[in-house]
Amino acid sequence: MRRKSWLSVSVAVALTGCIFFLTPAYVAAAPTVIKLAHVDPADVWQSKKGAMTRAFKDIVEAETGGAIKVDLFPASQLGSEREILEGTQLGTIQMCAVSGVIGGQFKPAMVLDIPYLFSSPAVAWKVLDGPFGKELTAGILEKTGMYNLAYGETGFRNFTNFVRPIKGPADLKGLKIRVMETPVYMSLVKSLGGSPTPIAWAETYSALQQKVVDGLELPVSVVIQVKMYEVLKYMCLDAHTYSADFLLINNKFYQGLSKEHRKIIKDAAVVASTCGRAIQQLNSAMGIATLKEKGMIIYSPNDKERAEFKRLAQGPIVEWMKTQVEQKWIDKVMAAVKQAEAELAVK
Repeated sequence: MRRKSWLSVSVAVALTGCIFFLTPAYVAAAPTVIKLAHVDPADVWQSKKGAMTRAFKDIVEAETGGAIKVDLFPASQLGSEREILEGTQLGTIQMCAVSGVIGGQFKPAMVLDIPYLFSSPAVAWKVLDGPFGKELTAGILEKTGMYNLAYGETGFRNFTNFVRPIKGPADLKGLKIRVMETPVYMSLVKSLGGSPTPIAWAETYSALQQKVVDGLELPVSVVIQVKMYEVLKYMCLDAHTYSADFLLINNKFYQGLSKEHRKIIKDAAVVASTCGRAIQQLNSAMGIATLKEKGMIIYSPNDKERAEFKRLAQGPIVEWMKTQVEQKWIDKVMAAVKQAEAELAVK
């Protein structure tokens, strides 16, 4: 009996040893999974968030050797921007790419919506990638528990309609302009003489068809993306508001990763945000020609006309903004813009 017992134990130990040494060769460790959601289409050539998140996924998976897997959920698969933002904050998903909705969680982010704040994308990038952007990121982290890995962009919004060309604020008088139901956009249109009309995005196309509203304000790329040129005739490239994208990660999840993996994720986010910006700018630049081919009439205001837009719209919204955020945030973004413009000035 003792011989048999000893033999059984020996065989068991040997088998255990074989399993221990052979397992790594045949059964890979389960990867860490990141769920990354956004509301834009997945098409990397048409969608800035699609391009940004796809680049992020491919870089992270390659650089970690598959130790981290990024699952993308585009086109509102996991809900609206507000819902995916809340999911990231709670940790039910790990990451999201969102834009203006961040102001609901951290009000100082709303200062980026001050109309005619940025004179060009280059100025916006310098501000967001510089000290002001870093301070905003720190504020978001402290308030929400989400870390903004990098800033992408949705781009500049412009006025467009089917009634008449808009060359200056006077041309907006009396036009019913569809807006998001937020004080910033309501006040913007009202200050320029238009009639702000909040309508759900899903109902906007039909509202234009039925002439419930005369126009709206959107980036060039979005007008093309949703074929608004079918129901619009005129566009004014006034670039009244620049919208940034925020690539956010739940910080508790992020800090639970190794330092090496955190570095890969951070670097990948910076590269990916650049990809998103590039697609947005490419589509905007090429989009002007596309809209003209579709029969739209495009007007670019001169310096005097732009100054008049800014004079009428910026003051009232800054005054309202003071009731929502500390004055220091308004002062800081204005100072950052002034510095960026000086650095980019032609010598």
